[in-house]
Amino acid sequence: MDAKFFDFRSFGSVFNPPAFAGGGHYKMDDQPRTVSSGIQGGIMKKRVLALILAGVTAASLLGGCGSAATAPAASATTDAAADTSADASADTADASADAEDVDDPAFMEFEDGDVNSYAPKWDAYDSLIDEIRNDTDLADREAKMHQAEDMLMATGAVLPLYYYNDLYMEKTEWSGDFATVFGTKYFMYAKKNGENADVMKINLASEPDHLDPALNSTVDGACLASNSFVGLYTNDKEDPSKVVPALADGDPEISEDGLTYTIHMKKDLKWSDGSTLNANDIIYSWNRAADPNTASDYSYLFAVIEGYGDGSDPQLAISAPDENTVQFTLAAPCPYIMTLLAFPVFMPVQQASVEAAADWETNPGSWASEAGFVSNGAFTLKEWKHNESMVYVKNPNYYDADNVSVDELDFMLSADDTAILAAYQAGDVDYIDTVPTNEIQNLKDGDDFHVIPNMGCYYVAFNVNSKMFEGKTATEAALERRALSMLIDRQYIIDTIGQTEQKVATSYIPEGMSDGNGGLFKENDDAYTFPYADDLGYYPTDVDVEGAVALLKQAGFKFNDDNTLSEETPISINYLTNDGTSHQAIAQAIQQDLAVIGVNMEITSEDWQTFLNDRKQGNFDVAREGWLADYDDPINMLEMFTTDSGNNDCQLGK
Repeated sequence: MDAKFFDFRSFGSVFNPPAFAGGGHYKMDDQPRTVSSGIQGGIMKKRVLALILAGVTAASLLGGCGSAATAPAASATTDAAADTSADASADTADASADAEDVDDPAFMEFEDGDVNSYAPKWDAYDSLIDEIRNDTDLADREAKMHQAEDMLMATGAVLPLYYYNDLYMEKTEWSGDFATVFGTKYFMYAKKNGENADVMKINLASEPDHLDPALNSTVDGACLASNSFVGLYTNDKEDPSKVVPALADGDPEISEDGLTYTIHMKKDLKWSDGSTLNANDIIYSWNRAADPNTASDYSYLFAVIEGYGDGSDPQLAISAPDENTVQFTLAAPCPYIMTLLAFPVFMPVQQASVEAAADWETNPGSWASEAGFVSNGAFTLKEWKHNESMVYVKNPNYYDADNVSVDELDFMLSADDTAILAAYQAGDVDYIDTVPTNEIQNLKDGDDFHVIPNMGCYYVAFNVNSKMFEGKTATEAALERRALSMLIDRQYIIDTIGQTEQKVATSYIPEGMSDGNGGLFKENDDAYTFPYADDLGYYPTDVDVEGAVALLKQAGFKFNDDNTLSEETPISINYLTNDGTSHQAIAQAIQQDLAVIGVNMEITSEDWQTFLNDRKQGNFDVAREGWLADYDDPINMLEMFTTDSGNNDCQLGK
């Protein structure tokens, strides 16, 4: 990468221009239904200002059915739960009446959830996502994706802060490595002073969560996977926005109906141990990743393939007409299928290696928990000193080994950005993708400092099942979350913490993402107008303390004359984040913003592994989050919030 600050307009021809915007696709350091009343002639005239949709959504939530691509709604719907919901109906009605006065164009009412009355019922969203996956009418599909984002953002559970871009520092003698707008970095073609090199020293993150490509859900893990595994297709080193054949021997053959793909593989492909790799390995790996027993956070991506069903017992429509040919059938035409085929969860793993681990059935990723496991990418993992370092070496059996220009990748494992920068400045590391916040201004004018576009969003996640919402209806809890969002000074965070020209996020789906129908998703047009039209989103760009107080009053909170919360109705929050100066600084900025009205927010910082686990399990009130798209389609940003998604940290529907 030569440019300091990329002009995203020239990043690649496949994508619409992405704004400077994980996770995963990926969680950065670290996704529906039966709403027919708002659809006219199969196409919702996208003027879904939530006040118009309120009645529609209420009806859909009552009538939503189980999704074909998601698990059934939470089974905790007992008679007792029903009674509880009924008992709360009067309060809900009162809140609804009051909510009509809320000055919030994105507002909509929610039926109380099955598990906790203060969480929104979510099966209608699940159903809508399933409809989107199977919709062949592109205009109708786009309208439903807007509708889904309306529903998601109305919950207030997803609080967008800014759209990602990605900074890195690289010694000026290095070139040839590349990255995608989805955050994946490739190092196999790196050169030093224009020549092949012995060793490149890198820091991307701390100890990886998983190296099994089916189980990883973080950006750094995706980078490691993409350098040590490869699928049928991969990103082009000359134009990373394009997908080109890898294990595949050319483009797929596609049936006239756009559903059946036949892909011929290169001959004489091998695993890193020299054994044969063929079509049967692809079939095994896809079925394994889709199997709920594997517990892949990305199993839902296989819902595009016929036979996935609700994911409880997938029977993927994939076969091998011969050992060098893979054939599969889609559930519906999928505009992003080629990008999926380059995504880590679709990469093959060797069955013999996976099942050689003694506990492979109960611990599916254990086979790749130490160095020496079999892979098929440009590098193999030779040495792994946990929490310290990893050494990857060139794989002579890689299909493109002749063009791999660096023999060894040495990874420093650390989340201490001060120590990382010190190592870089001492010459112990050649490439880093994090620096301390307070050093950015001193570094950004250097020839080795780079900012590249990403397609993703840094956001705050509310756990809708948090006890901080006890005593509220689902509608009141949503109003509370939306109100708190209006107190946050996003521009301050960008200017003083981010410092690399990020853009304020007023919606979850980022600017630059296509709509799957020949245009951009994040824009006002004849079919759809965003609730806050001037700000192209669901929140005003500027801080709105008065608006926040008004919403909180509608949610039942009482205030003193100075617009601070009364002691009768306090708000106390625990904010969960991982280590890193920028994440800490953002948490502190939010803490100060919420304190303006008397919100008490405490900050808990955890190491990376503990943080990931607590966030996934819902052990938090509020947590910092980030998501980088896996592919250029809004469904990827929306489907992660279905009830059964492993990436649904907000616990919607759970």
